[in-house]
Amino acid sequence: MKQKLKIGFIGCGAIGSRLAKSVQHDLKDQCVISGLYDLAPEKPIALAHSLRLKPALIKRSLSALIASSDFIVEAIASNETEKIIHQVVTAGKGILIMSVGKVLNIPSLFQIAEKNSVAVLIPSGAIAGLDTIKAVGADHISRISLTTRKPPTSLNQTQYLTHKRIFINKIKKETVIFQGSVDRSIVLFPRNINVAAALALASGARDKIRVRIITSPHFKTNSHEITVEGKFGSLTTHTHNLPCPDNPKTSYLAVLSALQTLKQYFQSVKIGT
Repeated sequence: MKQKLKIGFIGCGAIGSRLAKSVQHDLKDQCVISGLYDLAPEKPIALAHSLRLKPALIKRSLSALIASSDFIVEAIASNETEKIIHQVVTAGKGILIMSVGKVLNIPSLFQIAEKNSVAVLIPSGAIAGLDTIKAVGADHISRISLTTRKPPTSLNQTQYLTHKRIFINKIKKETVIFQGSVDRSIVLFPRNINVAAALALASGARDKIRVRIITSPHFKTNSHEITVEGKFGSLTTHTHNLPCPDNPKTSYLAVLSALQTLKQYFQSVKIGT
């Protein structure tokens, strides 16, 4: 008899909660929720209650969560996220990473994962065409542009914007709030530009990507336009995404992408016989 994969959740906010609910409903034949953990203790308590899970599944430490799980879903926005991801993979557990921007700051991540024979899953998120871009490869790419458009409600007022005298709640027309590299965009907008990191990982052409972030109160969706040029020719993709109902700062497509990634992985993995 095939055993169910034990899946733990690190991060029980809007995204983690939605994924946990989807896993419990859509993947109940492949896996079982084995633990919930968050740096804010009240969040896993609320999620466990809404999912009618036993209190024992609320883990008080990251180590306890990792020990109870075969696989981890990371959906936590924190300064500790990089350390958390590193600890999970070092412990020999597979992981799906929602905080894709953090991956670029863990250069040894995939080497550790390969050494420990564990999967690191990176969902395509709120953009399309990553399979084709990955197939083209960095050697055949000359330049990549990513233009992200978001309504002000999808953005945070950051120190960078304040320094530039750009105030999100006062924007009345289309405004370019950032132009620069992938690395810089992730530092300045860590919760808003995971798509840039996903694009960098898929293309292998991190230094060839230029990012623009534009906002306007007239924008009703989060949209991403990617243009890739190189020896192969050119490629342009557009996605127009509605905000996630639980979190307006995240595209709904990003959550759906993560769920589909989990489905494909869990349906292919065998744990025991």
